[in-house]
This record gives sequence, structure tokens and C-alpha cells, in this order.
Amino acid sequence: MSASNVSAKPSPAAMSRAKPVVIASCGSNLASLVFALERLGVTAPVTEDPDEVRAASHVILPGVGSAGAGMERLRRAGLADVVPTLTQPVLGICLGMQLLFRSSEEDDTIGLGVIPGEVRRFPSSADYPVPHMGWNRVSLRGDSRLTAGLEEGGYAYFVHSYAAPVGPWTRAVSEYGIEFTAIVEHENFFGTQFHPERSSRFGALLLANFLKL
Repeated sequence: MSASNVSAKPSPAAMSRAKPVVIASCGSNLASLVFALERLGVTAPVTEDPDEVRAASHVILPGVGSAGAGMERLRRAGLADVVPTLTQPVLGICLGMQLLFRSSEEDDTIGLGVIPGEVRRFPSSADYPVPHMGWNRVSLRGDSRLTAGLEEGGYAYFVHSYAAPVGPWTRAVSEYGIEFTAIVEHENFFGTQFHPERSSRFGALLLANFLKL
């Protein structure tokens, strides 16, 4: 199974309103994400400027690497105090989603505190080596505009060693030895543990839904 260039464009009216930005601070394959947004007909500047972030219609916080280093980069950019105050739609991706939580077991990190709960490392075993890497099934939970039209049991691409627990904020789950949150929603904050920019049509439709919020 591999990612494709399937397009899932938002409506022209939604695209005309969407002025998203991508926060660069937490490190990621930013080029792949920007290209995925361009395939949807949307240009998203990559920035660490707090004023640009505040002014955007939508904010995307991707991330790779460790929680401690990611929070430190956000603090250095002056964004650790900005992101929790945002009122427009915010989408965390992978580490970016994990940092929306109160804390992470990784590096004993205090996160952005938008969502209660602690992100924890997967228990390692011979059957489930860590990190969890590759395509995995996503099961939807509850209603969310972010998941509208997504296939129940569709596949998305994951790369991570830590995962968020299942709670009232969970809008989709996946399993890797244990059940964990794959999609999260809390007020105007959303997140995916998987990489939508690498998740074929499933990920493209989710990004399109986010841009229509």
C-alpha cells in the first residue's frame, strides 16, 4: 500500500477563505505537507512568526523527533504560549498532535496543555516492536467534521513510539498492541497521530475537511 496523488479539493468558496500556515518549529518533512496542501489548491507559508500564526485562518503544527526538543523549539520561537490561545482551527500532526496534550512521558515533557491526558510510550514486545511504523487501520469514533466522508477502517501511515490515550477527545482509534487515539478533537484543536500527507486519499480528504472548518 502506498500514497497516491488522489485529490480531494475543498470547494472553491472554502479555498478562497483558507489562508493556512504551517508551523516550522517542531521539524517534519515540511515539503511533503506543503505539496499535499498544494494538491488541494491551497498555498500555506511555512513560518515561525507568532504574528503570522495568529493571523492565519488555519494553523497546522506538524512534528517529528522528541517531545522535549519539540517544545523547546516552540518556546524559542515564542509559540509555546501562542498556540494554546489560538481560536481558529489548529491541526497537530504526529508529534504536533502529542504536544497538544498536557504532558508526555517522553523526556518528562510538559506539553501545550490544550488537551488533558498524558502521552505514553508503547509497551515493547516481540510482536509489536517500537516504533510503530507503517500502514494501519483507523476506526472512527463519534462525529466530527474532520472525519466527514472518511472510510471506516481506512488505512493511514504512522511513524511513532509514543501514543495518546483514548478519551472524550478521541474521534478515531488505531491498534498496535494497545488501542490508542489516531484522531483527536477538542474545541478548535484537532490532531492526527498519522501523517495525512503520506496517507493517500484518506489523508487528502482529512486535510480537505480541515481546510473547510
